[in-house]
Amino acid sequence: MGKLPPSMRSAKLPLSLLKSSPSPSSSSSSSVHRLWTQKPKPKPKPKPKTSNPNLSTPNPFSSPCLSSAISTSTSLLSLPSPPSPNSLLQSFCLAGASSSDAISFLNHLSTSTSFAPDKSTFHHLLAHSCLSSSPDISPILKVFDLMSKCDHPPDAPSLDLSVRALCASPKSPRLDDACSLIMKSPVKPDEFTYNFLIRRLARDRSVSSVNYFIEQVRSKLSVHPNLVTYTILIDAVCRTGNLREATRLLTVLSDNGFKPDAYVYNTIMKGHCMLDDCAGVMDVYNKMKDEGVEPDLVTYNTLLFGLSKAGMMPQAKRILKAMAESGHFPDVVTYTSLMNGMCRRGEAMEARALLTVMEDKGCTPNECTYNTLVMGSGGSSKNI
Repeated sequence: MGKLPPSMRSAKLPLSLLKSSPSPSSSSSSSVHRLWTQKPKPKPKPKPKTSNPNLSTPNPFSSPCLSSAISTSTSLLSLPSPPSPNSLLQSFCLAGASSSDAISFLNHLSTSTSFAPDKSTFHHLLAHSCLSSSPDISPILKVFDLMSKCDHPPDAPSLDLSVRALCASPKSPRLDDACSLIMKSPVKPDEFTYNFLIRRLARDRSVSSVNYFIEQVRSKLSVHPNLVTYTILIDAVCRTGNLREATRLLTVLSDNGFKPDAYVYNTIMKGHCMLDDCAGVMDVYNKMKDEGVEPDLVTYNTLLFGLSKAGMMPQAKRILKAMAESGHFPDVVTYTSLMNGMCRRGEAMEARALLTVMEDKGCTPNECTYNTLVMGSGGSSKNI
């Protein structure tokens, strides 16, 4: 290998900033190198699969015909060891019964036997009604009505099951029906159901439509967004590069009495990194400190990634110093980001030296680390 050009002979990074984690021992470097020579441990033999008797039992109903199912169930229930009515209802649903026929079949089981449906019975009916071919949510509302008449009124888990089933429809998520069900349900959604649906809407719908739904639920159901809701929205708009909306949501969040945490600020900083906006990253970081929110390891790694990607190594070194002073220890993301910045500035030798420091500190490089060094060394692994 020939002599390095002057552009690659730069001052070394002050490695004293890369503090050691308190856990590794003095022999951590040799233990890292031994990883390359040790034989891989044999994989444990997979345990033999046990057959599920419920899955191996054939469906007693050969068709979704209600009259045939009633006749078959009458015969089965007269056996010395009859199946449970709940299992018969499930089998009839699996045979392709319509939602209305499933309700009629349940009524037959309740009147012809001593069977008393419980909450799990109705929840199975709810899940089945969500999979019906009906163009609206009327089958679900019928089950809700039946539950109330049978002294098992729907509750928050009932609504949660229905909303999740609609969003998990095998053909296509029925998000509009899930929103309609929230508005027409006899029970209010809890924060888990509410935020689950907001997350799905934020992923697949426009910002304006999500905001409209939030306002409808707020005004008609008195269900208000919380910190998790705003975090979901900020994450969604940052992923699309809509940092203006993220900044607006940050203000709305504060105006509604919530204090942004490190996760919220980290999310917005990542959004600025996606746009190569280092000034924006630093603005969010400074605002975070002004608000008294303590940066965490993700904060520092996000800053180092953005600054190193832009080749702003002097600023990255200052952040690295602040990171060390706050008691956070570099991990593989920290080291790889710094190597990336060095390689972008033509400082391949310094990046290689940092690899040695990284291993000495007991931090194992990953594939991204080596790819960064390979690209920074001219695309050849022989130079590493």
